[in-house]
Amino acid sequence: MHLSDLWFIAIATLWAGYFLLEGFDFGVGILLPFLGRDESDRRVLINTIGPVWDGNEVWLLTAGGATFAAFPGWYAAMFSSFYLPLLLVLIALIFRGVAFEYRGKRDDPRWRRRWDAAIFGGSLLPAILWGVAFGNVLHGIRLNAAHNYAGNFLDLLTPYALLGGAATLALFTLHGAVFLALKTDGELRARANALVTPLGLAAVVAGGGFLAWTEAVHRSPGYAATGAASIALAALAAAGLVVAVGANRYGREGLAFLGNAVAIVAATAALFTALYPRVLPSTISPAYTLTTANSSSTAMTLMVMTVVAAIFLPLVLAYQAWTYWVFRRRLSVSR
Repeated sequence: MHLSDLWFIAIATLWAGYFLLEGFDFGVGILLPFLGRDESDRRVLINTIGPVWDGNEVWLLTAGGATFAAFPGWYAAMFSSFYLPLLLVLIALIFRGVAFEYRGKRDDPRWRRRWDAAIFGGSLLPAILWGVAFGNVLHGIRLNAAHNYAGNFLDLLTPYALLGGAATLALFTLHGAVFLALKTDGELRARANALVTPLGLAAVVAGGGFLAWTEAVHRSPGYAATGAASIALAALAAAGLVVAVGANRYGREGLAFLGNAVAIVAATAALFTALYPRVLPSTISPAYTLTTANSSSTAMTLMVMTVVAAIFLPLVLAYQAWTYWVFRRRLSVSR
């Protein structure tokens, strides 16, 4: 295995971790106006992710930084091609972060409602746009010989990419409901549990359809081993969804959360496996496609990155695991 292949796997792992952890943050924000019937409810919902949401976003920064360092060609082409949707994601994340900090600064219902709307919109928009972006990465974009984007924003809104947006929206919203069922008690827990089955069905339809379309059309041609692995991972993702919905019906919230976590990680792994060894296909000509070979940094750069990651990654993972352990208890409304 070349170091470029190792870092492709590392970047896929970072995105899987981001979707796993930030996914339930997005889900909680999306469900805030539906489960939060009064200020006490909404305060509890926000408190479930209050200690961890900003730490979860570090996975996105690390994924972007690793892509920049390991695959500068991929980074340049992808971030310039998706400039507008990524800018919208950035604005949404900024407004959401500000809303978490500012909604409690004034004892004014209208003030809090406005920031609650920012939390909802700042969670909904990225939950959709990440799926649209990854749909375009798998489908390919109008990349020319200079590896510059030759299309426009509307060219990114293909049926496949829009289905990807629906899939991530459904998966993240389900993840939020399962997380809230695990982290709350009383009426909030019951209401979150009631949402898991319909949201699970939506996730099966949208997510399953997106993965099936990927395996049928968009996985890398000529790579039988990765194709078989991608199909197996997609099947594992479907099994995780079934476990999540089934466990929730029997009151096993911990198992339900684990099942949905497996679904998100396996689905992300299936998409990256289907993409490999491409990193950004060109719909103009296969000769213009970016791969792990023609877009990576030098071997020395990748070696230095590998050594640094081996030293510091365990420390970061240990610290974040400790944070979740400290804030592991259920929350309830005190009346």
